[in-house]
Amino acid sequence: MIALLMRDLRLAFRAGGGFGLGLAFFLILAVLVPLGVGPEPQILARIAPGILWVGALLACLLSLDRIFALDFEDGSLDLLATAPVPLEAAVSIKALAHWLTTGLPLVLISPVLGLLLFLPGEAYVWLIVSLALGTPALSVIGTFGAALTVGLKRGGLLLSLLVLPLYIPTLVFGAEVVSRGAMGLAVDTPLALLAGITAGAVAILPFASAHVLRINLR
Repeated sequence: MIALLMRDLRLAFRAGGGFGLGLAFFLILAVLVPLGVGPEPQILARIAPGILWVGALLACLLSLDRIFALDFEDGSLDLLATAPVPLEAAVSIKALAHWLTTGLPLVLISPVLGLLLFLPGEAYVWLIVSLALGTPALSVIGTFGAALTVGLKRGGLLLSLLVLPLYIPTLVFGAEVVSRGAMGLAVDTPLALLAGITAGAVAILPFASAHVLRINLR
């Protein structure tokens, strides 16, 4: 499993592997929004939680089609399906690799982008906490979507259409945590719901993804 994780990380760091693509998109979005909306700090501070979460969601979406594509093309996916290691564990490792190369960098860079959008100081902790809790769900849900579309030509568009509706609860509660934190309100309810979504996705979707992969590889 560690070897599989290291292999996926090496592939992600290679040119064209997807690492940095999400960060670049996240940065471009944070720079362009003030240019389009205007430089008024009050307006930017009010929309910053939603903009940052939408940016993180779309940045995660950019590299989803690469989760299983390379393995399917070179036949590694068939080997994983027939290996003594449970396919559910391999799917979980691939979701972890996607989060380490996409979600974790977004969590780390988000405070810097919050400065560009005049995010209130009280919200920074909750921005980091909400992204740290929510982005694993984005990776696990995205892995499920990638499993559904593996082997399909031009499956990227279909993958986006399948995954985006499943991302909405995470987006809503994640942005709500940051918004409430910025206003000094209690964040217990949206934070608990966000954590519940992530826990449920991590517990259930690797099994669903493995089942879908077995069907697609027949």
